[in-house]
Amino acid sequence: MAVALKELVQKAGEYLPEDKIRLVEEAYSFAELHHEGQTRLSGDPYIQHPLQIAIYLAELRQDATTLAAALLHDVVEDCGVQRETLSREFGADVARLVDGVTKLTRIDLLAAGEDGEGASVDRRIDAESVRKMLVAMAEDIRVVLIKLGDRLHNMRTLRHLSPDRQRRISQETLEIYAPLAHRLGMWEMKWQLEDLAFRYINPEAYREISRMLSTRREEREQYIDRVCRILSDELTRQDINAEVLGRPKHIYSIYQKIQKYAEMGKEAVEIYDLSAMRVLVETKSDCYNALGVVHTLWRPLRGQFDDYIANPKENMYRALHTAVMCEGTTPLEVQIRTIEMHQTAEYGVAAHWSYKEGGVKDERFEEKMTWLRQLLEWQREAGGTEEFLESVKTDIFRDQVYVYTPKGEIKELSAGSTPIDFAYRIHTELGNRCIGAKVNGRLMALDTQLQNGDVVEIATSKLARGPSLDWLNPALGYVQTASARQKIRIWFRRQERSANLERGRELLSKSLRRISPDTTEEDVVGLLKYESVDDFLVALGSGNLTISRLESRLSSLREPQLPAPTTHFRPESPTTGIQVLGAGDLLTRTAPCCNPLPGDDIIGYVTRSRGVTVHRTDCLNVRNEDEKERLIRVSWGPTKQLYPVRVEITAMDRVGLLRDVSALVSGEGVNIAAMVTEEHADGMAVMKLTLYTTGVAQLSRLCSRLEGVRGCFSVVRTSIPAPTPSA
Repeated sequence: MAVALKELVQKAGEYLPEDKIRLVEEAYSFAELHHEGQTRLSGDPYIQHPLQIAIYLAELRQDATTLAAALLHDVVEDCGVQRETLSREFGADVARLVDGVTKLTRIDLLAAGEDGEGASVDRRIDAESVRKMLVAMAEDIRVVLIKLGDRLHNMRTLRHLSPDRQRRISQETLEIYAPLAHRLGMWEMKWQLEDLAFRYINPEAYREISRMLSTRREEREQYIDRVCRILSDELTRQDINAEVLGRPKHIYSIYQKIQKYAEMGKEAVEIYDLSAMRVLVETKSDCYNALGVVHTLWRPLRGQFDDYIANPKENMYRALHTAVMCEGTTPLEVQIRTIEMHQTAEYGVAAHWSYKEGGVKDERFEEKMTWLRQLLEWQREAGGTEEFLESVKTDIFRDQVYVYTPKGEIKELSAGSTPIDFAYRIHTELGNRCIGAKVNGRLMALDTQLQNGDVVEIATSKLARGPSLDWLNPALGYVQTASARQKIRIWFRRQERSANLERGRELLSKSLRRISPDTTEEDVVGLLKYESVDDFLVALGSGNLTISRLESRLSSLREPQLPAPTTHFRPESPTTGIQVLGAGDLLTRTAPCCNPLPGDDIIGYVTRSRGVTVHRTDCLNVRNEDEKERLIRVSWGPTKQLYPVRVEITAMDRVGLLRDVSALVSGEGVNIAAMVTEEHADGMAVMKLTLYTTGVAQLSRLCSRLEGVRGCFSVVRTSIPAPTPSA
């Protein structure tokens, strides 16, 4: 018997009876026989792959049926074994699970783009595979547990594939499998998938963060051990039985925090959970008592406390989170949970989903996982597989926020959701009649992003006026969830064809004016492959074809006609395009003492209050620096290619018009090279702006925003005058 098989039998024997162990051994023998002679790219016998998956599932204490199905999951596809054979040998339940895993064809969301008919077909196939997997999950979650184990082992052996396949598989792991593990509450699985994928997607950043964590590792571990002893001793004095230990740091989560902090102008040293510890206690009341001890020992940081015990996450996660200033100057994150909560946090749904013969299902658990059942409803409502995929990626796989109705009912929405998303989550008719919203008692704009704990009240019109088509424009930010967008599209589809025709003609005219003035309706119809102009306009007016999709395709006509890029242009800002720790743009400035220029060898100096100062490596101040640990590696970021473009704005002349326009353009990160304003006798003003943009996509988004400026009548792209020849 192989060593790995002994390991599987040993792990399964800790919780399964002898007759169930025999089922697992028989499944292994059957799989080994049929995979005989097959090898993986690593050269290992193929049977090692299903065996390692079964071992991982045994660590999650899955039942014998799941372990047998894991061992047999490739015999149908790779060995030609019939489902009827499996049903006869191992029972209908095992055969059904194997069949479910077999049907989950590969998911490749990013391999195909949106241009070209072939790529579109590939994307529909990929979307259909995601639909199959999630619907299978809703029917029997064990299918997806096997699939997650399969992906984890494949990621661990990814080094044997070509670089292109490594990146593609890693990208789909980050896009689908890691978020799925997170949504199922399987933290252990999630962080392993993320770190393994990140290693191949961004190897430079992976190495940089690894080096950052290894620097002073011994000193940091001594610090964690010291504070753990301090807290453990104090908990003992308070008669609280607890286990206090350091919490592992995961590279991809640190990378995400570095990115987020960079956007806020913060430094990596401000990340709270680079140093963290976990407290495991016996009861829920002990959690709150331990929290009191922590806040007595150290000063809590404002805004860094979360109670996921009173308000658990939808994936069943429960714990208390707090951050304190430990020993005066060091931020420290502390998680407090019971042993049961810890099991749920690490293994999620796998720790609760039980199929033991004669067992009684946990009704409370069934209620918590109702979102799985919603998948079946959503896939029936979705107009196509791509709409279903869009719904899954935005409404399920993104982080969640929890908001309240005026009656105190809690509603879960994806992060970034707005009051309109909230209205449609309550009821479709409420969303269709929405005209305003109050958030925490204050009247707020409909594009306001909701935060955890917000109380949202929707104001409605008495007449059934319906939603605004602007809500479907992603550049305006009114709607974030795919389910809300789908309901808005359905409303417009039900309107009269003539109304949609006129609305579509108006939208097309507006898009052509600002993106591609020389393009005709017939050109657009041919580009998007509609049978007639009317069919195209109805699709646009009903929302079935989105403005962003239209302008994306228009950009394919216009990109070659853009002026030559100005590659030397570099906007002046506190963020100079210098990359720190492989994490993109952090708050940086060039040192006046040596004034480094792009192309010079540079090094960064971490200041106490002004971010990172960049010097030339031969600068005397750097050579004479005593605190060498404050010097970090930096590099010049890529120079952006910017294109000059002329935009003409017609608006009602008023005080503050110039300020509003310039502030909006600046807020979009676009540089204004020149501006000319003309006043007309009829009270109108015409503003002619020369802008530097990264391309048509950015220009389209900017024009959409400019049309929302108060008093603006039109935003039109015009040609840049040719330079006058010199004498």
